[in-house]
Amino acid sequence: MAGEQKATIPATHHDIMGSTAVALISTLGPHGEPQCSPVWFEWDGQLVRFSHTKDRQKYRNLLRDPRIAVTIVDPATPYRYVELRGTAAIEDDPRKLFIDKMAKKYTGQDHYPDSAPGEERVVISVTPTHVNTMG
Repeated sequence: MAGEQKATIPATHHDIMGSTAVALISTLGPHGEPQCSPVWFEWDGQLVRFSHTKDRQKYRNLLRDPRIAVTIVDPATPYRYVELRGTAAIEDDPRKLFIDKMAKKYTGQDHYPDSAPGEERVVISVTPTHVNTMG
C-alpha cells in the first residue's frame, strides 16, 4: 500500500475503460472472504471511480482494508478485459453529483432514479498498482 507504484492501463485497452461496461469490484470481507459486485464506473485516465452507499458491506470492507480488485470486460468481446488491483480512497458525495453523472453515462437520465431518501453516498477512487489485460 504505502510506497506502491502506480500502474497504467495500456492504450490498447483504453476503449474498454471508456465504455459503458460494468466494473466488477472485489473487496475483502471481515473474515478475509472475497466479495464481488458489479458497478457503474468512470475512468479519468489514471483513477477508476464508482459510487457506493455507506450502508453496504463493500463500503465497510474498504474502510477496514482499502485493497481492491476491479475487472472490466469488453462488452463486444468477452475474453478481452482489463483487471487491476490497487487501493481505494473514499470521499463523501452529499449532493449525489457523481451517481447522477453515472446515471447520465449509463442511462441517459440526468438523475439517478433509484436513490433512497436519506441515502448517504460516497465516491470511491481506485489507484491501480497492478494491471493485467487480455485480448
